[in-house]
Amino acid sequence: MKNTKKTSARQEIQVVGFYIGTDEYALGISDVREIVAMTDIRKVPKAPKFVEGVINLRGKIVPILDLRKRFDITPAAEMSQAKILIIEFHSNLLGMIVDNVSEVFKLSSDQLERTPPILGSAIDSQYIWGVGKVENRLVILLDTEKLLSFEEKNQLASMRP
Repeated sequence: MKNTKKTSARQEIQVVGFYIGTDEYALGISDVREIVAMTDIRKVPKAPKFVEGVINLRGKIVPILDLRKRFDITPAAEMSQAKILIIEFHSNLLGMIVDNVSEVFKLSSDQLERTPPILGSAIDSQYIWGVGKVENRLVILLDTEKLLSFEEKNQLASMRP
């Protein structure tokens, strides 16, 4: 999330919420370019295991990550509600498959907490920058900058024409 990690009193951030399984996650709205319906994804030889392939999005080739595979979560049995979040990642577009998109909402600084040292989440805490408390639920806030290692970023860059 860009420029949203440091919050002062009464500051708000706007996020896009989505589900992977029963867990709710969010990305800063400034990172999300659009949400598209699931579409045919072309497989790419020798891509990392969590890269589903590429799509043609209005003439642009966009690599698509499966967040379930990235986070080592069991594949979904039902994909009818799945969406692709298109984010801007290092001046390029990148798609992420999620089970469903929930809503766009605001979080104030008093609803945000840094990632606890030991987080009992299904995903590795290296991908998380914080947790949002929304009503009586917790939303895991992902850090887009940490979704890929340096080597993985280079692999994705080589997939583009």
